[in-house]
Order: sequence, then C-alpha cells, then structure tokens
Amino acid sequence: MAISQIVWSLDEKKPLPLDSLLSEKELEDLLCDHIEILNNNWLVIGRQVKTSAGKYIDLLCMDRDGDIVIIELKKDLTPREVTAQVIDYASCVSELKLEEIAEQYLQYSQDKQTLNQAYESKFGSKLDEDAVNKTVKMVIVATKMDDSTERIITYLRDTYQVDINILFFSVFQHNSERLISHVWFQNDQETQLPSACSVRKWNHEYYVSFGSGERKWSDAQKVGFISAGGGSWYTNTLKMLSPGDRVWVNIPHTGYVGVGIVESESQIASRVRFMTDEGEKGFSQLQVDGDYLYSPDDEERAEYVVKVKWLKTVPEKSAVKELGFFGNQNSVCRPTDSKWDFTIERLKALWKIDS
Repeated sequence: MAISQIVWSLDEKKPLPLDSLLSEKELEDLLCDHIEILNNNWLVIGRQVKTSAGKYIDLLCMDRDGDIVIIELKKDLTPREVTAQVIDYASCVSELKLEEIAEQYLQYSQDKQTLNQAYESKFGSKLDEDAVNKTVKMVIVATKMDDSTERIITYLRDTYQVDINILFFSVFQHNSERLISHVWFQNDQETQLPSACSVRKWNHEYYVSFGSGERKWSDAQKVGFISAGGGSWYTNTLKMLSPGDRVWVNIPHTGYVGVGIVESESQIASRVRFMTDEGEKGFSQLQVDGDYLYSPDDEERAEYVVKVKWLKTVPEKSAVKELGFFGNQNSVCRPTDSKWDFTIERLKALWKIDS
C-alpha cells in the first residue's frame, strides 16, 4: 500500500514542493523536542539509548500507563531490516527494570530531574511504579515502506496484537518555511477492530482492559463503571460500547475481575453522575480512592467513563488468571481469537454466568 502525501497551496493553486533536505538528526531533534507530533501522551526518557545487544534506540518514551515506546527512524537499512531491528530492541527493552529506566532518564535529563518528577509534571499524577514496562510499543518513522514490510507489520498487528506501527512523514517547502506532514500506517492498536475477512467470528462479548494509574478497580467495583484516559489513544475504543453490551474486565498482568452490562455511552469523568441513596453524585462527591478528575477541563487528556451494572465482580487479589486466557492492552476490543472463546466459556462456568 503506497501512501502519498501532498500539500496544496490554496493561494497559489498548486502543490507545495517536497523538501528532501531534512536530515535524520534534524528529524530526531524535532521529535525529541516535540514528541507531541507523534503522541501528546508520551514522555521522552532517552535518546540514542544503548541496548543489551549493543545497538542504539533513536528515541525511548514512556506513556501515561507506564508502558515503554520505542521510536526508530529508518536510516540506511532496508525497511524489513528496520522492522526486525525494532522488534529486537523491544525484546531488550522488555527486560529493563524500573531502576534501569529511572537511571536512563537521569542521564537524559543530565541529573536535572528524576523520572518520577518528569512523569508528574507531564501527566499531573504520580507514576505507578508497579505498572512500569508491562508492555512495549514500537514505532517506525519513515518516508515510505515496501509492500513486504507492510504485510509483515499488518500480520503482526492483526494476528498477534503486536503494538507496532509506522509513521510516514513528508517535508514541504513553502516560501522560506518548511512544513512537515505525517500520517499513521494504521489506527492506534487500541482502535483496531477485527478484519471483516477474519476466519473466526466475534462472539459479541467485549473485552475491557482496566489499566492502573489514577483509576482503582475497587472504585469501579463499588460504584459501577469502567474508565480510561490520558488521550484518544486510550479513550477512543470506549466509544465502541453501547447500553446493553456485555463486558468482561481484565486487569493486565493480574487477571479477570468482573463482568457486567453497559448502562451508558462514554462520558467525560467530570460530567458523569451516579445514582446513590442520597441522589445523583459526581466523582468529586463520591468517596473513591482513585483520581478521575486529573484533567477535567482537557477533553483530549481527560478520563472517560462508561457506567456498568455488574453481574459478577471479585476483588483484585482474587482475580482469575489461567493458562490460555486472552489478554490484550486494548482499552476495549472485540476479539476473534480462539483464546477469547475459551476465556469466556471458562469464566461463565467459574462465575455461573448465563449465556
């Protein structure tokens, strides 16, 4: 699939010429200083980071959930070599301990700021150290890719839910200015739906990943909701849910903790109201342990909530996790994997849930 980017001048009624003079160092400088070009909810924690294999990662980032993001610029390697290389980097980074990541950020900030300080400054909340580096995301930045590479990446994403993506960019000249344009190869992994040509059919049961951070499962269990936040990367898939849908909630790396029926569409946390014995109340009036109003006035970064009537819940310490269970980092998805069918049938039996 060839992706061609053109920018037209409405005044001059012609496309702007491409500028091929942007060096890889200049692009790396640009992304390092303005990571929001890729994602506003990523924090740069390292540049030219040496891996245990002796290779160097162009940029290393952390997202709001504490997951690590590898950003690799296509250099003189073939596209397929870049893909293999970034996967190799991910295998190295996945083994990093929290103290190693913290030390890496200290080096990057030249001892001016700790990772905890940078995270709190960026996201307005404290870093959940237990949630750090549970998942590794991979991004390749390139001007183009060959068909073979795109097939490989599509296969990894669609079949194994590997969080790898390509950002295509072009630089245009407009008078004395240079403009950069970019487009993602595919939607964020969290917004991917099963392919229409998938061999297996979706069983109409929704998977929900209940992430850590500001939100607490004990709150969701008591009040009746699921939530996600920190940017559209996390919140868009909540819009897939409608009243009447059934959701099965998994806490990544912990296990399944509940199943329920959706009662409302996605709402920003500052606006949602829950019915209590004392009438309707918002989060500011509820006794909850989590922080759901960390960015109440920023609709892009805010927490979003879907109200749920629970059919069955268990405390986090009693989460159900068995060999062969389906797991994914998506906030919400419609799995077609055979593991999903097995997971649902097993949980129905354990929790005595009717079909």
